[in-house]
Amino acid sequence: MRIINTLILVMLSLATFAQLKPKVVIVIADGIPADVIERLRPPAMQQIIKEGAYTRAHVGGTKGTYTETPTISAPGYNNMLTGTWGYKHNVWDNDNQHPNYNYPTIFRIFKTAKPTGTTAIFSTWVENRKMLLGTGLPQTGNLSVDYVYDGYEKDTIAFPHDKASLYLHHIDEHVVSCADSVIRAKAPDLSWIYLEYTDDVGHSKGTGKEYDKAIGLLDEQMKKIAAAIHFREANYKEKWLLLITTDHGRDSLTGSGHGDQSKRERTTWFILNHPVTNAYFKASQPGIVDILPSAASYLNINLPVPVKRELDGVPIVGPVSVSNARLENTAKGFTLKWKAFTKTEKLKVYITYTNHAKEGKKDIYKLISTPSAGAEKFNYSSAGLLNQPFYKVVIEGKHNTINVWHTVKPAASVK
Repeated sequence: MRIINTLILVMLSLATFAQLKPKVVIVIADGIPADVIERLRPPAMQQIIKEGAYTRAHVGGTKGTYTETPTISAPGYNNMLTGTWGYKHNVWDNDNQHPNYNYPTIFRIFKTAKPTGTTAIFSTWVENRKMLLGTGLPQTGNLSVDYVYDGYEKDTIAFPHDKASLYLHHIDEHVVSCADSVIRAKAPDLSWIYLEYTDDVGHSKGTGKEYDKAIGLLDEQMKKIAAAIHFREANYKEKWLLLITTDHGRDSLTGSGHGDQSKRERTTWFILNHPVTNAYFKASQPGIVDILPSAASYLNINLPVPVKRELDGVPIVGPVSVSNARLENTAKGFTLKWKAFTKTEKLKVYITYTNHAKEGKKDIYKLISTPSAGAEKFNYSSAGLLNQPFYKVVIEGKHNTINVWHTVKPAASVK
């Protein structure tokens, strides 16, 4: 009887949670490899993990393939914002950025789906908003953000630059204070908080006591954000997803560099404040590109089909059908493989020989099979494939869509 009563209480609690208004806060704490978080076990973040979940994650795409992306900050941010790797979003470093806005960010997707919803950005760099989000540009439909607190790195009056770069910590403190106030008073539906100081200390000091101290300061900031969310959930009919991550790790030799494809530079982490993760999260090491479909799922956004067909990410919250699409060439075609999470579900497999999506145009897909998800592979033979330098294969499930490319050209040159 006690077990039955407990199950009833759990079911009632889940039902109540489902009826609350969803909100999402994404935090990028710059340049922290997973081993540092796991070694230090910062107390505030450990409390968030205790109430939610933690996993190792990855950046950098798939090493040695067309998806490989530098482990550098701006590409990392845009991986998160667009749910795609560099070969699609076209941001390869921190300077001279040329984002391909035909791959929309989660902010643009949210505003299109929910025009009356509210968004916020709290960031050191103004470029995160003006360049990566593309606010005010015709290419993004003149996207706007409702609550803007950014660009402080250029404000040398309020934050005079010092040789030790402590001004970056003061900026991060201000950014978090603004986020705390806005979350408590305005409760934006979708927020992005970016914090820079940890990466700066990593570059200047490498791995060591100063770097560990910077993580401790970050931990206090996360305590403040978590408290603001607890306040909202305790006083309003809301359910908040707080997802804390980083944009890249650090090199193994000194800890002062990054940008390459070493394991430590690629290995990152996710912290979530609620145990809402799905089977994909538990079975895989998710990637930063998984954040967009996860936020969309949590916010009850039905992604448009053209967007779903280009996403490189898989949701880590909510229902999920498939992940890990891969192609293996055969003498007459290819074998398509995937990981299934709904074994009896019927999938749809499509193919296209064009990449018009890169130019914001429509690719014409042909349905080539409807396999059972549980088969986890499908063999396709076609004489026409042997002379095709490029094609995209899409697996469409009930809950999510994944894609994989065949290309013998550099990804950036594929038309």
